[in-house]
Amino acid sequence: MVSEAPPFWWTKTGWQAICLYPLSFAYGRISGAVMRHRRRHALSVPVICVGNFTVGGAGKTPTAIAIARAAKARGLKPGFLSRGYGGSLDVTTVVDPHHHRSTAVGDEPLLLAREALTVISRRRVAGAEKLVAEGADLIIMDDGFQSARLTVDYALIVIDSQRGIGNGWVVPAGPVRAPIGIQMRHLDAILKVGKGDAADQFVRKASRSGKPVLVANVVPSTGSELSGQSVLAYAGIADPNKFYRTLDELGAVIADRQDFPDHHHLAEDEISDLISRAEKPGLQLVTTAKDSVRLSGGHGRSEELREKSRVIDVDMLFDDPKAPDLIIDRAIEACRRRRLDKKA
Repeated sequence: MVSEAPPFWWTKTGWQAICLYPLSFAYGRISGAVMRHRRRHALSVPVICVGNFTVGGAGKTPTAIAIARAAKARGLKPGFLSRGYGGSLDVTTVVDPHHHRSTAVGDEPLLLAREALTVISRRRVAGAEKLVAEGADLIIMDDGFQSARLTVDYALIVIDSQRGIGNGWVVPAGPVRAPIGIQMRHLDAILKVGKGDAADQFVRKASRSGKPVLVANVVPSTGSELSGQSVLAYAGIADPNKFYRTLDELGAVIADRQDFPDHHHLAEDEISDLISRAEKPGLQLVTTAKDSVRLSGGHGRSEELREKSRVIDVDMLFDDPKAPDLIIDRAIEACRRRRLDKKA
């Protein structure tokens, strides 16, 4: 899977996409066949998949966290399942946020592990079985909608309202992970995140086809003290502009900014450059939670940069506060039905 999204993916179809169409066609045939025909392993507990149509961030992690919080409020023991993208460990591992570093387990699993039991595994079936063995009674799978070998009881697909599905073409001509028609047949609901209109036409089409559409917004839970402050903002996430919009909403004055690739671990010269650029004009360093966990326990001046940086944490706030509970209810009911069908 392509890890970085080239800019032309998010604009109208141009010559780059057209030149890549043969590869895109082949990739679409393969990814579509995987979704249609891969054998699925059924678990004894409900499985919720939080995925997206495209490569790049759409808000999966804060969505998964919101569902886990709702589950815990009901007395359930949710467990997160992640591949541990960006980490070096290739064995099934229970993530310890106080012990592991992002270079080993990935940055997103560290954020998830702050909320609930989290397991990383390159083999999702093994990871899911480990969660069950650890006592999880609800599994929330972060990504894996297109390729996971698990039977999913509820598939929630997150779509960003600012980016939508880009040019709508399949990788590598565009950001779409598998043909949209095939993806639509396998999902249970769509979650539109934000107040933009880039996804509106697609969401209306999905709604007319009978797919439920939920709405939510990413809201900052920290950072109010930055109002009126001049900041140097830096981010290594799929869509840094999403972070900068959040800072604008908080009233921060972005005097300088620096983008890095998604999941990027800063080199020593990059760390020193950020510290220097902030010190000279007296700017407050500010970054995302995902970037902060990558600095923790790192080399050289990593800890210095982390300590000097204000971290903006965000929550996924559903327009319907009952939506996370409804998702959990549907997953539990689907799991109950398939277990009864197996016994019949």
